[in-house]
Amino acid sequence: MPTYVLIHGAYQGGWIWKPVATRLRAAGHLVFAPTLDGCGERRQLVRAGITVGTHGREIAQLLFYEDLSDVVLVGTSSGGMVVQKAAELARERIARLAFVDALALMPGERVDDIVKRAAPNEVTELTTGPTRADAESRLFRDLDPGLRAWALARVTPHPIAALEAPMEPTTFWDQAWPATVIRCRRAANPPEHHQRRTAERLKAAWHELDTGHYPMLSEPDALTRLLL
Repeated sequence: MPTYVLIHGAYQGGWIWKPVATRLRAAGHLVFAPTLDGCGERRQLVRAGITVGTHGREIAQLLFYEDLSDVVLVGTSSGGMVVQKAAELARERIARLAFVDALALMPGERVDDIVKRAAPNEVTELTTGPTRADAESRLFRDLDPGLRAWALARVTPHPIAALEAPMEPTTFWDQAWPATVIRCRRAANPPEHHQRRTAERLKAAWHELDTGHYPMLSEPDALTRLLL
């Protein structure tokens, strides 16, 4: 049975995967949904020097210390970049990659080259994230009110270099990976052409869900079926 390691995106933590993790465990799988350094409940640890590369090494180390193999490594949103770096570092442990409405960048590309934000982020020396007003007007809009309030209460700023710095050098695109790309039709970002590029370059299976950017909350049953 493959093990699932679920990587969250910006402004999130492992919490966002809870509905899908529960379903995967019910199907008999070992599941990890770590919160990345400086994010979610680890936001007090934010500091300079947290990057996509350090997040990728963190996940590769998780796979090593938990002695995981036959791993399905799943990333959503900016977590797709972390999947790229972690997979590169832990190649022998990876069975399959899944990009769920996710970013997958070429070296030197920036998220801002691809994602067009509705409003400027609130930026500090260490973090970037939507203002409270922007978050409340835009994020999780397709969720039921109770679930939306639960998710909004958990939004946290993201370590700035892990979202704003150019993508680091990587051999990811030089390798062949069994992969799946799952696009959410109702999400503006990442745009379809970006996700099509990922699928084409990886020769990945392509699926679409008729939902917004957070299918792990809005369509957990459908997303779990695709991941399985």
